[in-house]
Amino acid sequence: MRAQVVLFDGFDPLDVIGPYETLTAGGIRTELVTTEGPREVPAGMDLLSLRATGQLDPDAGLVVVPGAAALQDDETFALLSKAATTIGPVLKATSATIATVCGGSLLLAMTGLIKGRNATTNHLGLQALDRLGVNAIRARIVDDGDLVTAAGVSSGIDLGLHLVEREAGAQKALEVEALFAHERRGTAWRVA
Repeated sequence: MRAQVVLFDGFDPLDVIGPYETLTAGGIRTELVTTEGPREVPAGMDLLSLRATGQLDPDAGLVVVPGAAALQDDETFALLSKAATTIGPVLKATSATIATVCGGSLLLAMTGLIKGRNATTNHLGLQALDRLGVNAIRARIVDDGDLVTAAGVSSGIDLGLHLVEREAGAQKALEVEALFAHERRGTAWRVA
């Protein structure tokens, strides 16, 4: 499996680094990408920047979409909305499993991609997710088949571990947990 973590101007660094490192440690080839291709991408709140090495490929096996980092909610929604205009059209053509961290699910909801689906986001955005036509679930991880979403910013590692377990098995996920000295929190809510 090949995983891509999508960067956009204003992304939240922890939303990116948690799943990126976890997937990589789990033996899943993972790269940082943008819709435009390789470039330096500034995080929100001028925290740092990361270098995307590739372009978003709708045929990747897994695409991870982070949320945005801003001081005010309206700024966060503006960053997510802007990113939705470039990321959404590419993801509409994908057969990949899509995973999100924090506000990444709001970004997808703004595009209409996950209308009627089960998803989670940061507890502060659950009502907005619901208003956008998504069945908002208050859980740390929501696994709805080819859509896997994680709640707040600190849940990115748990998302990565969940995906490693799905792809490489429970033993590999436990090995990564031990490597990171991290124990997963919460129960993954799954569609029956």
